[in-house]
Amino acid sequence: MSLPQALDSLPVRQVGAALAVGSIAVLMIGVQPILLGELVERQEVSLEGVGLVAMGEIVTLGLGVVLGDAVLPGARLRLVTVVAALLAAALDLLTTAATGDAQMLGVRAAAGLAEGLLVWGTTGVVVRCANPGRVGGIFFVLQTLAQAALGLALANAVIPRWGWQGGFVTLAGLCLLPCLLAFVQPARLAPLAPASQTGFRWSLPTLLPLTAVFLQLATLGAFWAYLEPLGKAAGLQAQAAQSLVAGVLVMQVIGGSAAALVVRRLPVVPVLVAASVGLAAVTLAVQALPSGAALQFVLACALFGFVWLFMLPFHIGLAFRADPSGRLAGLVPAAQLLGSAFGPMVASFMVTGDDASAVPLLAAGFALAAAMVLVAARFPLAGRHGLTPGDSSFMPAARPARNSSSDTSSAAPKA
Repeated sequence: MSLPQALDSLPVRQVGAALAVGSIAVLMIGVQPILLGELVERQEVSLEGVGLVAMGEIVTLGLGVVLGDAVLPGARLRLVTVVAALLAAALDLLTTAATGDAQMLGVRAAAGLAEGLLVWGTTGVVVRCANPGRVGGIFFVLQTLAQAALGLALANAVIPRWGWQGGFVTLAGLCLLPCLLAFVQPARLAPLAPASQTGFRWSLPTLLPLTAVFLQLATLGAFWAYLEPLGKAAGLQAQAAQSLVAGVLVMQVIGGSAAALVVRRLPVVPVLVAASVGLAAVTLAVQALPSGAALQFVLACALFGFVWLFMLPFHIGLAFRADPSGRLAGLVPAAQLLGSAFGPMVASFMVTGDDASAVPLLAAGFALAAAMVLVAARFPLAGRHGLTPGDSSFMPAARPARNSSSDTSSAAPKA
């Protein structure tokens, strides 16, 4: 599947620029185990506090998406992108001067808010495309490729030479790129139709999908935040544990690419239930590994990474099953981010000193809870089983703001 095939009339370069902005915004989320693990290693933050630092940035990133959707003018997308990118870069540089759990939490939480505003812009472009599910899948793969490349660079070049400070300086430099990409992406976002026109309302069928998404990402977030200390406990050396993060990201790309090929052919709920069960099995297996079982740990993490990105495109389909208007799908990123933050937060209270062995058990519990919610969600949604994210009935209704070649209204789904 090529990018042009996933789009309607919106220029490829504009969507590509918007996806690049969003991919840069979430780079830190992908390399958290490397940079936060290095902070723990250098005793800049405690092992108990690192989960809170990870949580703080992801929570505010999700809040930034919600805040942008609620109060920011879509007509000023380019200005918002430039300002948010400058703030994110400045806060990445300020991180190099922070010490201790409290300071690091405050600076990274503020950085997450700026990153969230960047993601808001990208999400706004995605949901206004004719095929939001496919474009969203492309976005997942692109951001993971970027995270994998950065992870390899940090583990093998930047951190060995310049330490963790060099990692955040690198992030700051990358966060300046959206200042240029802002003038390539769409100039503005066409407003979506209000709920009074689409018929969207909150109910059990609309809450259950978001709850399942939240729990699945809590599974991923808890395990991912403590991947490096878990790897060291399994017998990996520090640099090998950091390189494993990049390897897991590569497996995510493979999983996301596979999902792009089959997402319209497989039933949504059974796939997500199987993914939850698979994640529970992997994390339980990691918890049972003896010290020195480095190879088994690497293989388990590879499967974990594959399942991770394979299931994400199905989240969009799950939301569209409950709300064909597309409004619920616009909230999926927020549910994913908040779940990713909740997992590390709870995990931080289960860590004792340098011992993170209880984290895989917690992750397995989240995964099994998600499976049960998905089973419960299947019944009220059974009447819409045949619809897929690419169907015209799943297009989010949009009202063009004005006719302009640089306006996302040119990509408004057809009625």
